[in-house]
Amino acid sequence: MSLLEKGTARKDSPVSGRPARRPLRQRIFGNGLKPGYLTYGLLLAFFLGSSYPLWWSVVVGSRTNEALGLDWPPLLPGGNFWNNVSEVFDTIPFWTALWNSILISTIITVSVVTFSTLAGYAFAKLRFRGNTVLMVAVVATMAIPTQLGIIPLFMVMRTLGWTGEIGAVIIPSLVTAFGVFFMRQYLVDVIPDELIESARMDGANMIRTFWHVALPAAKPAMAILSLFTFMMAWTDFLWPLLVLTAGNPTLQTALSQLSSARYVDYSVVLTGAVLATIPLLVLFAAAGKQLISGIMQGAVKG
Repeated sequence: MSLLEKGTARKDSPVSGRPARRPLRQRIFGNGLKPGYLTYGLLLAFFLGSSYPLWWSVVVGSRTNEALGLDWPPLLPGGNFWNNVSEVFDTIPFWTALWNSILISTIITVSVVTFSTLAGYAFAKLRFRGNTVLMVAVVATMAIPTQLGIIPLFMVMRTLGWTGEIGAVIIPSLVTAFGVFFMRQYLVDVIPDELIESARMDGANMIRTFWHVALPAAKPAMAILSLFTFMMAWTDFLWPLLVLTAGNPTLQTALSQLSSARYVDYSVVLTGAVLATIPLLVLFAAAGKQLISGIMQGAVKG
């Protein structure tokens, strides 16, 4: 073998044991199979931009209120975090509010995912009169602003005597139009009609077909819907503020009491915001793998 052939084999041939180096343009922009430096740079920039507010809350929440007036804002946490945490616990009924938020968000999430999966499967795979019209009506309700229904909904809750009870927050949110639409759009393509017909020919009734065919296929979408629903229920503020009392609040409405005085200690307020964010971070860390799996499966499906 000549020197020229050896050099060619060392650069391009798998005999050399080294993969061929990608051109500079592909290393920067990617080649469709592997992302380039630009993609990683944009992802890093988005990550830093989105995480900075949380980091700033941690920094200010671990210091005193005077940190906001410094000429050079601090970038590292201080040593006053636990004092601010104690101030939060002394000012608001934190543990009651935390329990209410966990209970409300969990019940709403389970209910929305259950009913949305059932309704989405019915709209996607069952043939009945008025299927399209009903689906259009469900989607049309998403165009109605939530604020338009607050007054009549509050009147209904007052008539039922539920004002001040957490049931007044849970009942109106047991099912959502977005959840039904989301599950319907996912199930309409992910489950072949032939698979359902095969299950029916084997003697499975409608419930067994749903349980053994539709439910396993819907699990990735159910995981994504669970995370989004829990997050929306956890961060809901307006309706719980109107229907619940100050002695029986959710965590978000309880935190508003930290800034209701004449003098607002923003270090304490941001400490409360950090404490309210920790459960969501734990949830996303625990369910992140399932979330990514569901997103990737939907991307491959499309």
